[in-house]
Amino acid sequence: MIIIVTGTDTGVGKTIATAALAVRAAAAGSVAVVKPAQTGVTPDEPGDLAEVQRLTGITDLHEGIRLRDPLAPTTAARREGVPLPTVEAQAKFIDDLATTRDTVLVEGAGGLLVGLDEDGRGLADLAAHLTTPCAFVAVTRSGLGTLNHTGLTIEALRSRQLPVEGLIIGSWPAEPDLAEQCNLEDLPVTSGVPVIARIPAGAGQLETFARDAPGWFL
Repeated sequence: MIIIVTGTDTGVGKTIATAALAVRAAAAGSVAVVKPAQTGVTPDEPGDLAEVQRLTGITDLHEGIRLRDPLAPTTAARREGVPLPTVEAQAKFIDDLATTRDTVLVEGAGGLLVGLDEDGRGLADLAAHLTTPCAFVAVTRSGLGTLNHTGLTIEALRSRQLPVEGLIIGSWPAEPDLAEQCNLEDLPVTSGVPVIARIPAGAGQLETFARDAPGWFL
């Protein structure tokens, strides 16, 4: 099974959500984590997969292209003069991993339609080229604006007939305000997709992350 982690925006907590999903998957079998494009890091700087390893202890990690500028992969690659692999090539690599792992987690860059190859095709296009069964998880914010952003992301997935497992609230406050409390109820109603997890704010700093993560899933 391939689970593709996208976000309603940048900075919504995709990497922490990916780590939590990896802990859940590792309890049931073998798991690999893939980051097709990592931007905003130098060659020697730790990226998102280093954070996944720190939080989970999982070492079956696969980073694709690495780019310096903190921009969309297509833009960062153009500025750096680096060719990007096609989404077909990226999909084949992920499919190959899935033949020997129970679960492959794929963390995207930014939102669903952010380009991953030189033609500007993104995660949705990559998913369309997979031969292994897959499903999306959308990481979203808890506060005002999340209903619209989440609805647009889910609508884009459905228009492409791509399956969605659920929503993860990437940072759930210890004391949610009125909007956040209402959004928790309204997100599944307006999107038609269940909230499958709420990750506590600051979870990335928890030494007990791997122990606590299963309890964040509903």
